Amino acid sequence: MADPLHLSLWFPNLELDELLPRMLAVMQQFPFSAQNLGINDLSLHPVSWNEATVLEQRFSPGIPPEQAVLIASDLLHEDYGYLFEAAWDLWLPSDDARQWVQRPSPVKFIAYGPEFEERAYEQEGHVSVDFGLDSLFLQEEVKLTSETESKIRDNVRKLIEFTNKVEKNSGASARLLWSESEENLAQKLVSRLQKLQ
Repeated sequence: MADPLHLSLWFPNLELDELLPRMLAVMQQFPFSAQNLGINDLSLHPVSWNEATVLEQRFSPGIPPEQAVLIASDLLHEDYGYLFEAAWDLWLPSDDARQWVQRPSPVKFIAYGPEFEERAYEQEGHVSVDFGLDSLFLQEEVKLTSETESKIRDNVRKLIEFTNKVEKNSGASARLLWSESEENLAQKLVSRLQKLQ
């Protein structure tokens, strides 16, 4: 069963005015899609995700993350959640499942103000990245072949390289790559790839 995959990041003694610069440092490590560069959507949510947005902007073509952060920084509040949407290129089976193609896959970057959603950052991280479903990295519904293994490894390599770059260059003091199931992504991946051998 597919589960949403997230990266949560916490920063030491983070003040509100440092939140968006930290978000920018994370987004600057991201390998944006060659077909869909930059930030495509920006939305600001007051108090909780259930409230109406105070700002929603779509960008086509996408804009650099620096520009998106600059727009968001005009509305910096302790109880706001900041959502930036982008895409990166992952290997996915074609519609007829006969070949593999690189396609833009959506990713959400979220920054939590310290009072947003009753201090959600304590559990979710000051900044989190929503990669979509872990099935993008496991491809459990696809027959396992040497080509499938190669494409899965390429997608996982991209995920690991991004998380390592974030760890080195964002100033985060803690990070957690997690999914909503009890199973560890690494364990699921090892189990999946062992079936090939």
